[in-house]
Amino acid sequence: MILANAFCLFFFLGTGADPAVSAKSNHCLDAAKACNLNENCKKLRSSYISICNREISPTERCNRRKCHKALRQFFDRVPSEYTYRMLFCSCQDQACAERRRQTILPSCSYEDKEKPNCLDLRSVCRTDHLCRSRLADFHANCHASYQTLTGCPADNYQACLGSYAGMIGFDMTPNYVDSSPTGIVVSPWCSCRGSGNMEEECEKFLRDFTENPCLRNAIQAFGNGTEVNLSPKNPSFQATQAPRVEKTPSLPDDLSDSTNLGTSIITTCTSVEEQGLKANSSKELSMCFTELTTNIIPGSNKVIRPSSGSCRARPPAALTAVSFLMLKLAL
Repeated sequence: MILANAFCLFFFLGTGADPAVSAKSNHCLDAAKACNLNENCKKLRSSYISICNREISPTERCNRRKCHKALRQFFDRVPSEYTYRMLFCSCQDQACAERRRQTILPSCSYEDKEKPNCLDLRSVCRTDHLCRSRLADFHANCHASYQTLTGCPADNYQACLGSYAGMIGFDMTPNYVDSSPTGIVVSPWCSCRGSGNMEEECEKFLRDFTENPCLRNAIQAFGNGTEVNLSPKNPSFQATQAPRVEKTPSLPDDLSDSTNLGTSIITTCTSVEEQGLKANSSKELSMCFTELTTNIIPGSNKVIRPSSGSCRARPPAALTAVSFLMLKLAL
């Protein structure tokens, strides 16, 4: 028994966690305190709380239109490091979960006397271009994907959370349906009652919120601090360029006279006689490029002519042609 208690004490000391503090910690309360330490977050949060709690008359508890506008300003203008912590904080007890549910002041921004039909609510949302765009983003970024580890498209939790938060402040505003700390269920304020022959489509639309594994996993992962994508992004492949091939000049730049002819050089053969042209009057010369292996015996002008080639000129004529061409280039 003593050994077991010692082990438990070592475990909590080793992890840096106090069992008493961990059991009583309220991450949603901590998130609200962090918001109050940021001037912009505190200002816009105080604004929407004041507007959404302002009663207009005994029969009208608030101005929902103004409340929605203040909520949109809060989630659009405050960095997600503050808004996400308040909206997706993890909870171990009902008090924390109720604070999380009350984040958007649901009595004004979310709840109503009766629940409208979900398809009717969707139709109202689609008449507003911004609400229609936010709803489309939610379906694109939060639809259940069975080809990824997280259940989200491209394993992107952040895109789903951002799309969910982007719908707050519209007719399609979603929220937690209860204060359960264990099960996370979110939904717009609507039902499929009275759907008629469209009940199947309505149920499918509602399940995109209530039974969405991507959204549920994203919220849980953020609260647990494990929202990092599990799979790497698609690697960016760099195109492999073919090695650049430099063009070999017809005549080397350092070719000065016939004595510079060496092994495996490219020579130019000019067949003036075959064209029936005079070298000193014609500007159009018929060139043939032949790769020759020319061997010059040291101390001698004798050139060993290759056995075959595209030019049939004798060695002296070949040298004369090269000299003639060099003279033309010099002029």
